[in-house]
Amino acid sequence: QVQLVESGGGLVQPGGSLRLSCAASGSIFSIAAMGWYRQAPGKQRELVATITSGGTTNYVDSVKGRFTISRDNAKNTVYLQMNSLKPEDTAVYYCNADRVRRTAWSPAYAYWGQGTQVTVSS
Repeated sequence: QVQLVESGGGLVQPGGSLRLSCAASGSIFSIAAMGWYRQAPGKQRELVATITSGGTTNYVDSVKGRFTISRDNAKNTVYLQMNSLKPEDTAVYYCNADRVRRTAWSPAYAYWGQGTQVTVSS
């Protein structure tokens, strides 16, 4: 079984910064991509940023230039550095590990973390 454990959420004032971390544990051979999604009250879950094992990144337009996703493949950990936070960034942030394989020949599965609350408010 693969588990994702997130940390780093909290309350921050507008313009402030937070850093989210997500560590994947269990029997893991490879993870093709890791990413962060968020869901605000009354809204659908949306992609925030993703990063492949090779380091290719993708961001939703609303966070470009403010958020940076990074990854430590050796630790199966993904980070999200969030700067210049805005009230509209308030949401539950979920970590995702996509196309996870336990061996080179295993089928690939996706896993989700339990979510961490980010609140941007004065």
